[in-house]
Amino acid sequence: MSEIKKEYIEKVRPKLQKDLKIKNLMAAPKLTKIVVNMGLGEAVKDKAIIAEFESQLIAIVGQKPRKNRARKSVAGFNLREGQVIGLSVTLRGQRMYDFFEKFIRIVLPRMRDFRGVPLKNFDGQGNYSIGISEQIVFSEVDYSKVKKVKGLEITFVTTAKKDKNAKKLLELLGMPFE
Repeated sequence: MSEIKKEYIEKVRPKLQKDLKIKNLMAAPKLTKIVVNMGLGEAVKDKAIIAEFESQLIAIVGQKPRKNRARKSVAGFNLREGQVIGLSVTLRGQRMYDFFEKFIRIVLPRMRDFRGVPLKNFDGQGNYSIGISEQIVFSEVDYSKVKKVKGLEITFVTTAKKDKNAKKLLELLGMPFE
């Protein structure tokens, strides 16, 4: 069991139950999944770039990503139906907790001019999304082998119905807000 999951069960969940006045311990908000997404608009021109970013994403999250394909052709973007335009990974269980721990303890402190994650990124349903502008902040990515710096989006999906409850959960788990 990861440190974060152990901390959630032993400290965070009882504190959430007390603070949010929840009668049943199992009704306390929890992290259900983390979705990591990387858009590959430039893959339309260069097909070899897909394999490079796919291997980087595998190194970052430890799981093979799903290829997102274009649903429609758009002539203005030189986009054809079925072309790969992105990669996404859904993390659950142990991998989710391992990634979350790595993200808050290693990746966020390595970001340039980091003063905390913004509070405005909640979606109204208790989920939090953040964009990372460079994949090289992850220690698994070898900087010397990176041909093009690319960003990625990370969404933390919780069972909380309200943003304030999700914020409390993420804060107690160690997410550094501004």
